[in-house]
Amino acid sequence: MAENAEFTFTDEQQDLRAAVRKFCADNFDEATVRMLMEADVPFDTKVWNRLGAELGVLGLSVPEADGGVGGSLVDQAIAVEQFGATLACGPLFGTVYLAVPALVACPAGPARDELLAALVEGTRTAAFAVADEAGAFDPAAVTVTASGDTVTGTVERVVDGAAADEILVAATGSGGIGLYAVDAKDTDRTPLMTLDLTRPQATIAFTDSPARLLAGPEEAERVITHALQVGSALLAVEQVGAAQHLLDLAVEYAKSRLQFGRQIGSFQAIKHKLADMLVDLEHARSTAYHAVWALADGSDDPALAVSIAQATASSALSRIAADTIQVHGGIGFTWEHQAHLYFKRAATDAALLGSAEQHRSRVADFVLDDASADGGARVADGLAV
Repeated sequence: MAENAEFTFTDEQQDLRAAVRKFCADNFDEATVRMLMEADVPFDTKVWNRLGAELGVLGLSVPEADGGVGGSLVDQAIAVEQFGATLACGPLFGTVYLAVPALVACPAGPARDELLAALVEGTRTAAFAVADEAGAFDPAAVTVTASGDTVTGTVERVVDGAAADEILVAATGSGGIGLYAVDAKDTDRTPLMTLDLTRPQATIAFTDSPARLLAGPEEAERVITHALQVGSALLAVEQVGAAQHLLDLAVEYAKSRLQFGRQIGSFQAIKHKLADMLVDLEHARSTAYHAVWALADGSDDPALAVSIAQATASSALSRIAADTIQVHGGIGFTWEHQAHLYFKRAATDAALLGSAEQHRSRVADFVLDDASADGGARVADGLAV
């Protein structure tokens, strides 16, 4: 973004958007997404490798010293928006939204440095097995224990957990909670039946699984809180990308579908619905990118900005997905039409990292003088309000 100009993208960022959009159009068309979402491994590993090695979009905000391109979180968000528009298949949520930000925030060390470089290059993938309470870290929800160099316990409903190469997990040891990396081969993973087949989940069981410490008790809460905040902001941007695609679909259909010899877009009811969808989308876009910018340069309270973004973007995508189906009429309800894929993504995303209702409640806790902010984390260091 240009200095001192909110929500103005640079020429380089516009070029990045165009490059990622073309890559997604070539590799994540509807037919490919439908094929991958029902495959045993729900993404193409060669395409994933290209996202890292060729496009360099898996770690855009990772410093060059850590193997990244040294861009900003805004750059990462621009790529994520295009991923959302095409329902790009791959462990984006676990790897890009959560694991990479966590590793960037971790203290430097052999285990951290090696894994971060592999994730950025696209040679390995990750899942983030850390339970959250409405998008905030809740130490009481940690169900895994650490003993020496091993961890034991079970974490349910881990997004991307079934196919990831590495699992980042919070575990309670003798000195407190730490963040560990575990090779997925040393875990027992049970894939779950999910509403959104493009975003699979799994239950992961650790039984004396060898683990590498990434952040000890003095650092883990700050690291995890930072990862959850970045993940929430990027999820909001992804929702914006999906909502934009749906609005484009609805507008195109309204211009081409005829009833009573007229385009249905000429009817007042359809015009009003499309206008409302656009307003919802623009609200979501503004709050999502504001949250990203708040995290990138500290221009605002990041926890508050992220909760506003999640509350706005989750609601917007859910409404736009439902209204897109309504605009399309009968065809929009069928398995053959892509609208239902986005409707299911909207429903799933609305439940990840806190629902819109939970985030609205957190916003109230932050801004009302007589409210309690228990469970909230106001800044990326994880300190309680």
